[in-house]
Amino acid sequence: MRRNRRRVFLWIAGVIVVALVISITVVIVNLVSLNSGIHRSTIAMPAGSADPGVPQNTGEVNILVMGLDSRVDENGNPYPQAIYDAIHAEDASVGGYNTNVLMYVHIPAGGGPAVGISIPRDDYVSYAGTPGGVSKGKIKEAYGREMDAKLTELVNQGVPQDQAYQQARDAAREEEIQTVSQFLGGVRIDHFVEVTMAAFYEVAQAVQPITVCLNHATADPQYSGANFVAGMQQLNASQAMAFVRQRRDTVYDAVSLTDLDRTRRQQAFMISLAVKLRDASTFTNFGTMQTLIDAAKQYIALDQGFDLLSLASDMQRLSGGNITFQTLPVERFGTIGGESVNIVDVNKIQAIVSGLLNPPTPTAAPSPTSAPTDAASAPASVSPEPTAPATQSYTDSQQAMPSGAIPCVN
Repeated sequence: MRRNRRRVFLWIAGVIVVALVISITVVIVNLVSLNSGIHRSTIAMPAGSADPGVPQNTGEVNILVMGLDSRVDENGNPYPQAIYDAIHAEDASVGGYNTNVLMYVHIPAGGGPAVGISIPRDDYVSYAGTPGGVSKGKIKEAYGREMDAKLTELVNQGVPQDQAYQQARDAAREEEIQTVSQFLGGVRIDHFVEVTMAAFYEVAQAVQPITVCLNHATADPQYSGANFVAGMQQLNASQAMAFVRQRRDTVYDAVSLTDLDRTRRQQAFMISLAVKLRDASTFTNFGTMQTLIDAAKQYIALDQGFDLLSLASDMQRLSGGNITFQTLPVERFGTIGGESVNIVDVNKIQAIVSGLLNPPTPTAAPSPTSAPTDAASAPASVSPEPTAPATQSYTDSQQAMPSGAIPCVN
């Protein structure tokens, strides 16, 4: 009987080992497939950026995330109609190539805490070049201005449309990246991730439901399709898109939302997504992985040197709460050239960014000295009960937002 039990135990252990090996293999094969099949862009990164041949997990890495408002994929093709319907957006004839999401992610060497810096899309800045003959404008428009100017130039030169389109997008990426680097004080940008609205939707669909928390009920059926109750709630993919796109409330008179609130929601969405992806079953579920890979290949672009295998290692670490999100300040809202813009203090912003990227080295606190106590009268040591991280409410866009727990936002 004892020998039979031993055989059963060894058989179960063997099955578990095989299952683990298969799961790990599935993840590796899928990531290798994604590395080789995703859209790559060969552009010049800002001076001082890391050599693309250096492994990402051995030193500092700085990534610029650019979320486009375009209604087409990386090849300029329209989305399936089902996606337009789900994200409550117009078709391919509407929308341009503005970077409505700009986030600079700094991952320091040695495994220290990372920081995600959100740049409000309407910040009025000086461009690195003169896209379309313009030297200043909204930071989100650097991409679209260069895209239009370069595409027109190439088509007029007789370059085939599909080649001209890809070359124009590369020129647009380079202009946006250089402009962000300059605006933030000449910071390094080693890699970029470019995503479309369809990519957000497909990722949300693969891992839904997404847990979010709102400080108050809010609705916007006219523009974003948002309709949310207050408090913690789980959203499907379509609702998640409304969550990250909403920047106004058209139902509740007491609720006032701005672009800065939408930026905060984007940060909250990334934290919620990281918490969801932290679940090992997300990465070992073949169907989920395949959906994520298919979405990435169609709706995401990376620079040539971006190694996704190294990124997976970084993201596993950061999903546990080792990243804090910050939004750059806006001095006031104004109007320039008939357009609403964010007036910003460039020197102040560059000082803030420098402080976030180069935090002071913490000093060790001196050991407290205490008088000796009578061992017989000393209370017994009791280990505190572990508690889950409390949900934090964020009402000010300037508050630092650490990951690890679902934040409540406006």
